[in-house]
Amino acid sequence: MNRLLDTRRRFLSHFGAAVASAGFGSHLFADGRPPVTKPRATDGDERFEPNWDQRLTITVGQTKADLVGHDDRVLQAAVDYVARLGGGTVQVLPGTYTLRSAIVLPSKIRLRGSGADSIITKIPSQRVDLGADSDWYDQEITLKDAKGFRVGDGIVLQSKNPHNGSQTVVKRTLVARSGNRFKLNDGLRENLWLSGKPTCASLFPLLASEYTSDVVIENIALDGNLDNNENFNGNYGGCIFLQDCNRYTIREVTARKYNGDGISFQICHDVVVENCHSHDNANLGVHPGSGSQRPLIRNNRLERNNLGLFWCWGVKYGLAEDNFIDANRSYGISIGHCDTDNVMRNNEIRNSGKIGILFRDDSRGQDFWANRNIVENNKIFDSGPEDGVAIDISGKTKDVRITNNEIRETRMPMKRTAVRIGKDAGKVELTDNRIEGFATTIDDQRATT
Repeated sequence: MNRLLDTRRRFLSHFGAAVASAGFGSHLFADGRPPVTKPRATDGDERFEPNWDQRLTITVGQTKADLVGHDDRVLQAAVDYVARLGGGTVQVLPGTYTLRSAIVLPSKIRLRGSGADSIITKIPSQRVDLGADSDWYDQEITLKDAKGFRVGDGIVLQSKNPHNGSQTVVKRTLVARSGNRFKLNDGLRENLWLSGKPTCASLFPLLASEYTSDVVIENIALDGNLDNNENFNGNYGGCIFLQDCNRYTIREVTARKYNGDGISFQICHDVVVENCHSHDNANLGVHPGSGSQRPLIRNNRLERNNLGLFWCWGVKYGLAEDNFIDANRSYGISIGHCDTDNVMRNNEIRNSGKIGILFRDDSRGQDFWANRNIVENNKIFDSGPEDGVAIDISGKTKDVRITNNEIRETRMPMKRTAVRIGKDAGKVELTDNRIEGFATTIDDQRATT
């Protein structure tokens, strides 16, 4: 096997932003301990390591490469091999790679494509009923009709919970088979009883990971084959789906045509999404998910999704800047439940189907609103239908600063509003905004109560 090697400088440059955001550097020992000036590779020490001149690179291609193939098996083999040797780069050469299961990313790797010519896509989805009950402690299922399913396939099992009526969702991989019976890669931990009408569908993210860190995904095209796949909720899938991960950098990635989200990460910290193009996805362009801290979302194009940028629940200390957010069918940006202390600046938000920027209402708790956020130096043009709103601040949202934005309506004024402030909102600072073309400039409903 030909093992190509990366230079130290090129490899480390891709991890610089993530490492810096984690707080590593000259201030690490502010408590008085001496700084590490001559690091050595020490067993178990993950904080410091020498700047090695060379690291491993494995090429994946469809003709001449270290590993040759065109599906998830060859890509998974490459990332696992590199991870086993302590990290490095998987270089995906031009070609279309069609997945039957998600590529699961380990820590300390870089998955790098060759631009628009490196395309990862997936098979059409299908859904069948289960043919027998499975209990929560089982590690197998029985399909009513197993035609089209293979060992190695990624699947999602969905059912009505027999105890409380809620939806049960279980993501697994088929690892062994006897007729219509399949063993799963892990136990169910949920009851899938026929009374809940359980189903099995070939739905999965294209790239996925859980509980990993220090990964770069760059310069590759991800195509979700939307026309041939049913919808998969962004809390479980997407072109990229991460759960409980740290220090990921997603750079120069195209995430398109997924029947769900383009890029979704849940309870993930110090994630950087930059210079990406997330477009024509059924749901969200970029989805910083629940509890994610310090996301950096910059220089991206988020176009023709249902919603461009969706701050989920409890996303804090994030920055979204210099993004072009255009023609999303509902909202350009949506921010809400406990999403506090974030900054949105220098973005251009155009042609949103309903509202340019929405501060969501969430009345289920004492203080669940998107407080202490800053919206500055943005261009917000042509938002919504004839009664559309450029910036809508609802619920008891408070301590929001809207400053130095250009808010413009180039169509007829109709019933359109530049800034709407709900009757229960708290302090909202509006300064130095340039507003033109609206029937109503500021609709401050607090003043009428």
